[in-house]
Amino acid sequence: MATVLPPPSKRQRIAVAEKAREQQEIDSIPEGLGNVRVHFFDQSTGQPTGAPVSIPVADATVKNLEELLNALQGNDAQERVPYRFTVGSNDQVLDISNDLYRCLLKPGLKTTEDVISLHYTPQAVFRVRAVSRCSSSIPGHGQAILATSFSPVSSSRMVTGSGDSTARIWDCDTGTPAQTLKGHTSWVLVASWDPEGEVVATGSMDNTVRVWNPQTGQALGPAMKGHSKWVNSLAWEPYHLRKDSNRRLASASKDATIRIWDTVSKRIDLVLSGHKSSVSCVRWGGMGNIYTASHDKTIKIWNSETGVLSHTLSSHAHWVNHLALSTEFALRTAYHDHTGATPSTETEKIAKAKGRFEKAATSNNRLVERLVTASDDFTMFLWDPSVSTKPLARLLGHQKQVNHVTFSPDGQLIASAGFDNHVKLWNARDGKFIATMRGHVAAVYMTSFSADSRLLVSCSKDTTLKVWDVRTGKLKEDLPGHKDEVFALDWSPDGNMVGSGGKDKAVRIWRH
Repeated sequence: MATVLPPPSKRQRIAVAEKAREQQEIDSIPEGLGNVRVHFFDQSTGQPTGAPVSIPVADATVKNLEELLNALQGNDAQERVPYRFTVGSNDQVLDISNDLYRCLLKPGLKTTEDVISLHYTPQAVFRVRAVSRCSSSIPGHGQAILATSFSPVSSSRMVTGSGDSTARIWDCDTGTPAQTLKGHTSWVLVASWDPEGEVVATGSMDNTVRVWNPQTGQALGPAMKGHSKWVNSLAWEPYHLRKDSNRRLASASKDATIRIWDTVSKRIDLVLSGHKSSVSCVRWGGMGNIYTASHDKTIKIWNSETGVLSHTLSSHAHWVNHLALSTEFALRTAYHDHTGATPSTETEKIAKAKGRFEKAATSNNRLVERLVTASDDFTMFLWDPSVSTKPLARLLGHQKQVNHVTFSPDGQLIASAGFDNHVKLWNARDGKFIATMRGHVAAVYMTSFSADSRLLVSCSKDTTLKVWDVRTGKLKEDLPGHKDEVFALDWSPDGNMVGSGGKDKAVRIWRH
């Protein structure tokens, strides 16, 4: 019989808790600084909200300012709107990232004698309701479902990839299969919609990438061959960077290369080689960079035009499993937003997509694309490659491998899922720990934010999905229903539905 380690003693548990507390020690605001007067202004209209309010400097954090402003506007606790606060005029705008002391008083930009004019903008202008029931469980796949993704246009179409070597398009409004994409000869490991929602790409264990028409289910040309091992990850070129309506696609493979495909001519544009082991994840940024994470413990940044390696980020001590970009939601949805209005001309579409990306990427008057990487060394790192090849922060707290990581659509939060059964929330600006969401009783495979960044859904080996309230860190909905492990999930960009799939071969659609 294998030797079983004894459970940790009380002293060991206390030591671990102390260490975790020290790692997340937040540099506190000094006592005895008195009060500061704050006047709120609506960023869109320039009108003041109420009279100037005097508040203690020690309590002037973004969270407390949000609560105060919601109270001034008469919003109750359930209807609380998250706000972003800025100080200054058009030429010099400063984001209030954590509190007034660190952003304004400590650097000497303001004193406690001044009345500070805070301009506020709501973070999300619409509200997503928590999914609470399984509206349809659709059989069809003959093996486990390994990947799922909603169309960026609406929640009525979803693609899944499965171990039965097919991908399927589902009609989520009626809960029926729409198309079966047949052609791969082995497991379909990854499926991805292009930002327009007109083409689906799939990557498979048969070393090929295929492109499909989701309306007809037909393959658009032959399989794209080039990789010598299976395809782990796919990333479409952002809509606003496209040249001559040419759809380019990046694929990352177990053969340690990344290939950039011209999906129209089915030819390889570029091969990015430099990693020494399997490339686990690829993301195509909105500023012309391609980010790749690999089992050789490094993250590499490439120029998407020339294929030249710009930076190598190496701080992890084990495989890098996943990476996420702060602008991912805006890039994924391009010119599609919650209003459902589509621009009529190509120029307008590109302008809208570019505008949405720049809005998502702007922080303190400059375009910032941050990335966060998750690893088997139990840690995550937050990076801003435009500033430094050293990480901004090391995110410690998971007790086992970190499997998946994602930014909230508003770019303010990071959620991570680990094999220690926990989902953790972090501040995306400085990497500070916010909360642990406990409830799963087995490894958590994946998480996904709602489009308004107020809710988070996670799927696990324990067969359940769980919806969490981001503000409180508490469980909002428990969604049992799957009969086995849930490998893949996605929350539709319009917020209406969650789609999930796993070992029990059935696709489940969840809605409010």
